[in-house]
Amino acid sequence: MKKLYPDAKAALDGVLFDGMTLCAGGFGLCGIPERLIDAIQASGVKNLTIASNNAGIDNEGLGKLLRSRQVKKMISSYVGENKEFERQYLAGELEVEFCPQGTLAERCRAGGAGIPGFYTRTGVGTQVAEGKETKVFDGQEYVLERGIRADLAIIKGWKADEAGNLLFRKTARNFNQPMATAGKVCIAEVEEIVPVGSLDPDQIHLPGIYVNRLILGAPYDKRIEFMTTRERATA
Repeated sequence: MKKLYPDAKAALDGVLFDGMTLCAGGFGLCGIPERLIDAIQASGVKNLTIASNNAGIDNEGLGKLLRSRQVKKMISSYVGENKEFERQYLAGELEVEFCPQGTLAERCRAGGAGIPGFYTRTGVGTQVAEGKETKVFDGQEYVLERGIRADLAIIKGWKADEAGNLLFRKTARNFNQPMATAGKVCIAEVEEIVPVGSLDPDQIHLPGIYVNRLILGAPYDKRIEFMTTRERATA
């Protein structure tokens, strides 16, 4: 099965359609699939539902798709750094399903494992639980959360072999791994691709069985959301 594609546009060919659901890896601007996001923006696909920990920032990451009005709904945990997200939400132009961070990760992991739902105490008694089934276990109330299954998962890794076995680097591992398993199709972009057999099997974070298509995205700019510095003390 062919997994290597020349670029993001080619890798996305035939899998995009209006109204689809995406799972997108990354945390802030760390570990986001930049090349794939750019290609999705260029495709013009619209009415997207995107599950992602956050929505990027203005004009970076998923913020680009919000700016181009291609997103219908976000399923997210943290969205505080995106003014366009805020504007669209407050104007009633964007549907938002807020989800506690750990619950979102587990919803994607569960979806990828074929688990349709699970009970958690997180969110009980808050707006998160509104309209959801609850149940009492051992005297404690729990809320039912549904697993997330997406039409497409887009992720970013550090290094992969040609079979799609993939390594993440440090905090870029974050949501990329559970998002990958939750997609019916998973497309990964990485900084380096090496021959099969080059990676230690015990160090693989995401087996190639979960990766359907793969591109080399390098070189990347290392963007930082906020940079705080102080003046160097005089000697």
